[in-house]
Amino acid sequence: MPLRHKRSLWSALAKARELHSRFIADEESTICLSTLAAESALYGRGDELRGLSVLVDTTSQIAAAAALIELDGIARRIVLCTPDLADEHVPFVMEAAGVNAIVSNRPRLTPCHGRHLYLTPCSKMLVPTEYDRTPEYETEWVLLTSGTMGRPKLVVHTLESLAGAIADISDSETPWVWSTFYDIRRYGGLQILLRAILTGTSLVLSGAQEPMADFLARASLFDVTHISGTPSHWRRALMSPAVSVIDPVYVRLSGEVADQTLLTHLRDVYPKAKIAVAFASTEAGVVFEVNDGLAGFPVSAIDLTSGVDMQIRESSLRVRSDRTATRYLGDNVPALKDAHGYVDTADLVEKRGSRYHFVGRRDGVINVGGLKVYPEEIESVINRHPEVEMSMVRMKRSPITGSLVIADVVLKETVQTSEALAVQDRILMLCRKNLSSHKVPAAINFVPALAVAGSGKMIRPHA
Repeated sequence: MPLRHKRSLWSALAKARELHSRFIADEESTICLSTLAAESALYGRGDELRGLSVLVDTTSQIAAAAALIELDGIARRIVLCTPDLADEHVPFVMEAAGVNAIVSNRPRLTPCHGRHLYLTPCSKMLVPTEYDRTPEYETEWVLLTSGTMGRPKLVVHTLESLAGAIADISDSETPWVWSTFYDIRRYGGLQILLRAILTGTSLVLSGAQEPMADFLARASLFDVTHISGTPSHWRRALMSPAVSVIDPVYVRLSGEVADQTLLTHLRDVYPKAKIAVAFASTEAGVVFEVNDGLAGFPVSAIDLTSGVDMQIRESSLRVRSDRTATRYLGDNVPALKDAHGYVDTADLVEKRGSRYHFVGRRDGVINVGGLKVYPEEIESVINRHPEVEMSMVRMKRSPITGSLVIADVVLKETVQTSEALAVQDRILMLCRKNLSSHKVPAAINFVPALAVAGSGKMIRPHA
């Protein structure tokens, strides 16, 4: 569609200053932003993709970043594949998004019946290019998120909706260095990539298989000042002795419920940093940020958040703003917004005094004898225990109550195996003191670790 705003990722870089000292770095390479602005990651053939629907599916984040910068404003649509997209779902994604060009270095995406232009982005060997990169399209950005029956949902954004919460400062003189535990091919990580590109600041990317201590050490070498991740990311970071090698001025959490114990722990480790909790989702966009160090958010945020309309209906937070996605792609897909333009986040909140607290997801509720139980509420209590590192609450079928509450708990390394039974009793005592009887776990299992998905969120088993 016609471009209403003469801005693209490339045009933002092209007009920025001091790019020679700003960079994007991953485990293996570092690329100056000035190089990304002047040279081509697509062998100078990007003009062949003008006006097409382009699938971007690369093995590395830095290659994906280079391709996105080049394609935005040139391609009619960019479909950004997550690294864990199963091969079986690729045909569905391509059909739903009307893909007629591919940018990839994955063997699975070879040309199909001559319909697709197959290019391999080579981020380490960018080449000079002379084709006109002036933005011509308001490119549609299609992001993949989890859906029913294993198929991803295809969520449509524009650069304007994705960047709605980012200050438009393309010539920042502040030597910030951003980093993120997220993968930039997901909404949370893409937000950080856009912040770096649109504000002309540096970005250090984490590696999917990179040990936590190695990533933190690398972030320290680059003097990272701003860093983001999910609460699960941060709990895992806090388990590493290397967590203290970085000295950020800004720590951001999003994607899951951030309980008070975690926020307090981060404050203790990074006393000079602003600890910010952002509420955002792929469909709703960035909604608001809270940086008072307290779990939940003030009631006043519902009415006083600039540029965002919010309402709570049936305990679910609903959002309307210019930052929300436009629609889902595909046949027989649900409406993304209601008749009044609100996105139902399915995140449930509960008012406690002058604050709302997130209690869980609508689809995550456990039914115990007809009573609702929110796993995140129980986890926040268990995580308060000084001998607990992190926990996950799940359901177990019961012929009597329908479901039982089970807690998988990771203990701190200082806890001796011989103390396990006593610790279990102390955790249950804490739960009985702070929770209704039907919410107290029927069993507590001590586990060495909890699985975290590629999205950075804990993997919660379904019934």
